[in-house]
Amino acid sequence: MEYSFYDFLKLIGSLGLFLYGMKIMSEGLQKVAGDRLRSILTAMTTNRVTGVLTGVLITALIQSSSATTVMVVSFVNAGLLTLAESISVIMGANIGTTVTAWIISIFGFKVDMAAFALPLLAIALPLIFSGKSNRKSIGEFIFGFSFLFMGLSYLKANAPDLNSNPEMLAFVQNYTDMGFFSVLLFLFIGTILTMIVQASAATMAITLIMCANGWISLELGAALVLGENIGTTITANLAALTANTQAKRAALAHFVFNVFGVIWVLIIFHPFMQFVNWVVDTFFQTSNPEVAISYKLSAFHSIFNICNVFILIWAVKFIERTVCALIHLKDEDEEPRLRFITGGMLSTAELSILQARKEIHLFAERTHRMFGMVQDLLHTEKDDDFNKLFSRVEKYENISDNMELEIANYLNQVSEGRLSSESKLQIRAMLREVTEIESIGDSCYNLARTINRKRQTNQDFTEKQYEHIHFMMKLTSDALSQMIVVVEKPEHQSIDINKSFNIENEINNYRNQLKNQNILDVNNKEYDYQMGVYYMDIIAECEKLGDYVVNVVEASSDVKEKKIP
Repeated sequence: MEYSFYDFLKLIGSLGLFLYGMKIMSEGLQKVAGDRLRSILTAMTTNRVTGVLTGVLITALIQSSSATTVMVVSFVNAGLLTLAESISVIMGANIGTTVTAWIISIFGFKVDMAAFALPLLAIALPLIFSGKSNRKSIGEFIFGFSFLFMGLSYLKANAPDLNSNPEMLAFVQNYTDMGFFSVLLFLFIGTILTMIVQASAATMAITLIMCANGWISLELGAALVLGENIGTTITANLAALTANTQAKRAALAHFVFNVFGVIWVLIIFHPFMQFVNWVVDTFFQTSNPEVAISYKLSAFHSIFNICNVFILIWAVKFIERTVCALIHLKDEDEEPRLRFITGGMLSTAELSILQARKEIHLFAERTHRMFGMVQDLLHTEKDDDFNKLFSRVEKYENISDNMELEIANYLNQVSEGRLSSESKLQIRAMLREVTEIESIGDSCYNLARTINRKRQTNQDFTEKQYEHIHFMMKLTSDALSQMIVVVEKPEHQSIDINKSFNIENEINNYRNQLKNQNILDVNNKEYDYQMGVYYMDIIAECEKLGDYVVNVVEASSDVKEKKIP
C-alpha cells in the first residue's frame, strides 16, 4: 500500500483542524454564555440532582467536559462551590459530554456537514469582524463548528483504507484477537491518547472512524471509549495542581468516579454490549452499517455514563469522604467558603440576620489572619517560602471578594422580606461592615504587593525602618483585634468603642511623625529615595487599613447602640 509521509501529514493536519474547530467552538460558546454559566453553576447546585442536571446542561452547551470540570475546579478553589456540589456537577458533565458523540454520529456520518461548512463560514465572516463582542463570539462558534466538521471529513478521507490493504490490517489484527486482553489493551490506548490530545471529543471522533472503517470491532471501540473516560480526567487534575486542597479533591473525585464506572462495566462487559446492541437495533433502525456502528458506539458512551451516574449519585458523600481521606487538608489551607449562610434563608428575618452576623464575624477573623500573613511575609527570606506565602495572601484576597459578594447578596435577599425599621437599619449597617472588611482585605494585599516589589530590588530596609514598621503593624493588628471584639459582641451588650478610636488616633499620629522623619532620613542619605517610597507605602497602607477598621467599628456600634434600651 502506498501510504506516504505526506499522506500521514494530511491525516495529522485533519486532526489538527478538528481539534482547533472544537477549541474555538467551545471558547465561542463560553464567551457568549460565560457570566450566565457562572451564575447557573453557583445557583443550581443546591442538591445532587440539580447539580447533575447543571453539569449536563453546561457541558452540552459548551461541548467540552474538560472546560466544565476545569471551571468547577476553579470554582471550588475560589470557594464558590463545595466539594459535594462539585462532584454532582462533574457527574453531569460526564453525561453532557456524550452529546458530542451523537452530534458527530448524526452530522458526521449520516449528513455530510462538510458540504455546509463553507457556506457557514460565509455567514460567520461578518460576525467575526463585528464590533459587538457577543456577535463576534457567535461568529467564532460558527467558525469552530465548520472547522470541526471539515476536520472530521478530512479525517475520514485521509485515513488509510485498511480493508483493501490486508498487510496493514494484519498488523492491527495482531492486537485484536487476544480476547479480553485486547479490551484492556485498547482501554489503555484510549486513556493515553486522550491524555496526550487533551480532548475526549477528538479521541471519540478517531474511534468512530476506526469502527466505521472496520479497523476494529465495536467491542474494541467501546474499550477505547472507556479509556477516554479515564484520560479526560487528566485535564482537571492538571488544573488542580496549583490549586488548594479542596480543588485537588474535586479533580480526584472526577478520576475516582470515572475509574469506578470503568471497573463495573469491564466486569459485565459482554452482557452490557449486548444490551447496547439491542437498544440501538430496536430504537435506531438504519440500513447504513457505518451509521449503525457509530450509533452503537455513541449509545454505549451515553448508557455507560448515565448508568454510572445513577449508581454513584447516592454515593456522593462516600466519594467525598474517600477523596478527603486520600488528600489531607494542609495546615495553611482552609475552607474558602461561607460557613453559616450556605443553607439559604431561615424562617424569620431576625434569625437570618443573626446568621449573617456570625458570617461577618468569621469574615473579620479571616482578614485579621490575612494581616498576620503579611507580617510574616516581611521577614520571609527563602524564595519558595515567600512565593507560597504571597500566593496564600492572594488567595485570601479572592476569598475576601467572594465573601463580600455572597454576604451582601444574602442580606439583600433578607431585606426583600417583611422587616421592621430596626432590622432594615441593621441590614444597612451590616452591608457597610462587609464593604469595609473587604477593603481591609484589599489593603492587606496591597501591603503584600509592596513587600514583593521591595524584595525584587534586592535592597533591604534599615534596622530603624524595620522598628517603625513593626510598631505600626502592631498598632494595626491591635486595631483589628479590637474590631473583632466589637463585631462579635452580642447586640444587648454595650460597647466601649473609644479604645478603637484611641488606637486610630495613635496610628494617625505615628504615620504623620514617620512621614516627616522619612524626608529628613532621605536627605541625610540614611537610605535611598526608592526605599523611602516602599517604606512610606507600607506605613500609609497600614494607616488606611486603620481607617477601614474604624468604619467597621462605627457601623457595628451604631446599630447596637440604637438597639440598647
